[in-house]
Amino acid sequence: MKITDLEKNVGSFHLKIDDLYIQPGLIHGLAGHNGSGKTVLLKLIMGILTPDRGEIDLEGMDRRAMTMMSQRPYLLTESVYDNIVYPLKLRKIKPDDTRIDELLERTGLLTQKNQYARSLSSGERQKLSFIRAIIFEPEFIIMDETLSNLDPDSERTIVDIIKEKQLTRPATWLMVSHGQDVREELCDIIHYMEKGRITDEVVKG
Repeated sequence: MKITDLEKNVGSFHLKIDDLYIQPGLIHGLAGHNGSGKTVLLKLIMGILTPDRGEIDLEGMDRRAMTMMSQRPYLLTESVYDNIVYPLKLRKIKPDDTRIDELLERTGLLTQKNQYARSLSSGERQKLSFIRAIIFEPEFIIMDETLSNLDPDSERTIVDIIKEKQLTRPATWLMVSHGQDVREELCDIIHYMEKGRITDEVVKG
């Protein structure tokens, strides 16, 4: 994904990204203080907001192959299982119940499989959102503070699942996280934002 001369005004806030390349198949971190423009950039990438100027070149990728997880995920008024299979139904993909049960068990949600999803705790909702996001094998995955409400063991599980996925069917990730440890462990490249601009980039390895 190539981002060139991107500008967006949101109220008094002005985002300006001169040049940003999101390299396919890698885990990119996006770091910055609150109000630095991270969420505005993510919404532009997902097509939720329209740029005032500039270009986001998806390089042939279909937006249906992209997904975004937020800190406060929206859940359907149905069961945990129904929420997970929803993106599969939209894409007419047959659910792999064995894989779904495996992910539910690893994240500690298997016993809540048929439970009303909106009755889950905030941490459980984030784990459900994560499973729902990766279950259809998207090409591009955005995590916007998705790990923020997780206990250390649950965070460890999610990190391990991401690592395993990158070994088998690698995706492109853009991860916004307040946790430096997670960024340092997972990310191949970390982009730093301040006042609506990319101010630095660190390539690991």
